[in-house]
Amino acid sequence: MDEFWHDWALTLSVLVPLLGAVVIAVTPAAQERAAKGLAVAFSLATFLVTIGILVGYDYDFASTSSAYQYEIDHQWINAINSRFHLGVDGISLPLIVLSGLLTFLCAIYSLKTIPAPGKPKALLSLMMLLEVGMIGAFVSLDLLLFFVFFEVVLVPMFFMIAIWGGPNRAYASIKFFLYTLFGSAFLLLSFLALYFKAPEGQETFDMVALAELGGAGAFAGDFGLICFAGLFLGFAVKVPMWPLHTWLPDAHTEAPTIGSVLLAGILLKFGTYGFVRIALPILPEAAMDYAPWIAVLAVIAIVYGSLCCLAQKEMKRMIAFSSVGHMGFVMLGIATMTPTGINAALFGNISHGIVTGMLFFIVGSVKDRYHTGNIAEIGGGMLAKMPYLASLLTFTAIASLGLPGLAGFWGEVFSLLAAFEPAEGLNVTLFRTAMVFGAIGTVLTAGYFLWLLQRVNLGVVPERWRAERFNDVVGIELAAWSPLLMLIVALGVYPKLIFGITDGAVQHLMTSIGVG
Repeated sequence: MDEFWHDWALTLSVLVPLLGAVVIAVTPAAQERAAKGLAVAFSLATFLVTIGILVGYDYDFASTSSAYQYEIDHQWINAINSRFHLGVDGISLPLIVLSGLLTFLCAIYSLKTIPAPGKPKALLSLMMLLEVGMIGAFVSLDLLLFFVFFEVVLVPMFFMIAIWGGPNRAYASIKFFLYTLFGSAFLLLSFLALYFKAPEGQETFDMVALAELGGAGAFAGDFGLICFAGLFLGFAVKVPMWPLHTWLPDAHTEAPTIGSVLLAGILLKFGTYGFVRIALPILPEAAMDYAPWIAVLAVIAIVYGSLCCLAQKEMKRMIAFSSVGHMGFVMLGIATMTPTGINAALFGNISHGIVTGMLFFIVGSVKDRYHTGNIAEIGGGMLAKMPYLASLLTFTAIASLGLPGLAGFWGEVFSLLAAFEPAEGLNVTLFRTAMVFGAIGTVLTAGYFLWLLQRVNLGVVPERWRAERFNDVVGIELAAWSPLLMLIVALGVYPKLIFGITDGAVQHLMTSIGVG
């Protein structure tokens, strides 16, 4: 049984949601309740598979070895030596579990409401297809296979925004599609360049083999700089890094709640994961050359995102801009090229997915009740009108601003700590300056979240809402949100839940590329 599980666990993590997408899609249109139940069932089954992978993972082995676990390596496209190669290590494992968890919670949340124009089976089948791409990208160890899964998420997210989005959904969905397609073009060109640049007879798309070649200097020099530029553009769009971020606020503002949760919680991690999994190990010399520029762009994103948040009038748009800043901390950690920085980035990925996913859940529910996300139209008094919902908004906002003891703290503080002492060979003055501006960004983050709470939660209920009878937090919402609320506390109090998984793989990564 153990051998079967280790041979099939990763394949099942992709096949189960794919089967769910197909089954939900062929469910009779009249069976709305059945479609919702199937989404919960299949997403729960996928989540349990990811939990099984987590439980069966050999942490002692992982702490001393670079080998991937649950590895599958079969022939796929022989003509170009591309293989169906899957595996998991401490870098990808938390993201796989988070993908399963957030999709399951979105399925539960969908039991409460399906946004206009309805069509639950279409929306939920797209959600399950999205999960296929999310998990598939994190378990792929072949560049072409990674690219396929990387692109799979584009179609369902486009339709989720275009059909179930807000008034400007057409503009937001097309902008999302074009930006992502732009990045993907450079990504594919870089993958092909790596394939053709490999020594004769060693042409491959296998990430492990390419990392070994990269560590041996096969992709050094001008080629490495140009190729890294292509990878940078492809992954920077997904992060998104300033100035390639402009698609994100529009997409988040117009997307339905579950679309915003999955976009913030998982899809933004494709970019940061790609830097750590692909760009750094395969092109280590170029990564060192680009690191100062990445740090500068990351700090600009932190400060710029915070200032933009202070200017926003709509809650979802404000939280979208906050993601630009939070992901700036993740990229600053990566740019330091140190084990501390990479660990901080991986922790920041998870904490951002949990905290910002929770924020989008709450803001979606607020918008369902008020039928607007405009801060001025809500006008304050939510603490008096809906004390439980307002309290949850306060708790999650405080977690997002990085209060010690909650999940948002550790990724940011360790990114700043790593910037104080970057890898040998990097400009210490530049990185310490980046640390100072990053610290200023944390103050600005506290400012815009506290200002949001003052304008929405506090004060008296405006006259136009006094006669309205709003439900406070309902059972389905509580069921969907409770795991995230508990994780916000658990990761804040005991960060080793993530660091204990990532550190072994990060240490080996940095040793293999000869920095840190």
